Amino acid sequence: MNTAPLMPKATAVWLVENTSLTFDQIANFCKLHPLEVKGIADGEVASGIKGHDPITSGQLTREEIAACEKNSSRQLQLAQSKVRLPEAPRKRGARYTPLSRRQDRPNAILWLIRNHPELKDAQIMRLAGTTKTTLQAIRNRTHWNSAALTPADPVTLGLCSQIDLDFEVNRAAKDRPHHVEEPHADALLPAEATTRRYDEPRTEADVFGAPSPKAPEEDDVDVDSVFASLKDLKTRE
Repeated sequence: MNTAPLMPKATAVWLVENTSLTFDQIANFCKLHPLEVKGIADGEVASGIKGHDPITSGQLTREEIAACEKNSSRQLQLAQSKVRLPEAPRKRGARYTPLSRRQDRPNAILWLIRNHPELKDAQIMRLAGTTKTTLQAIRNRTHWNSAALTPADPVTLGLCSQIDLDFEVNRAAKDRPHHVEEPHADALLPAEATTRRYDEPRTEADVFGAPSPKAPEEDDVDVDSVFASLKDLKTRE
């Protein structure tokens, strides 16, 4: 016997009332004690339980019941369902935070708001395991302990892993629109545009410039005539 049927006591009530199976066969199929099945037959146990038909629910077949009624040493086998129901997707709930770490959540929320403003409220709530009311109170500085809050890394506090934090940050960066910087009118021009290019000098004149024309040489001055004029000036005085 692999698994027990649905509603085992109700199934045992129906089998006791509608079949000639032994107490051991019913107890083995319903995962009950034989004395409990005997108490059901005597009306001492499960007096207010309505019997559940295992044939209608597809847990047993009439042929299986008939074969076990003929052979008391044979045990009932649970019929395999031909319909396979898809597993329900598991919804990811809020992250569980230990009691010893719950007092650190406001500090972690403040750290995420200041260091990663691109994160959405839902992402912060997943990382810190908080509610939207607490998040808005810390963001608006209306939290009852806002004056005493100090930003703290949630990874260091053990509220989330570094992989989860990087995943949420990268996800927020992808959703953020790309900012294209426009050129400003008063921006500095490159050096190539502001620097004048000169041709390479080829001759000495190009480097030092053309020589200036020489002044005409003065005639030689007669020394005797100069001193004679000086003597004339003294005699006049």
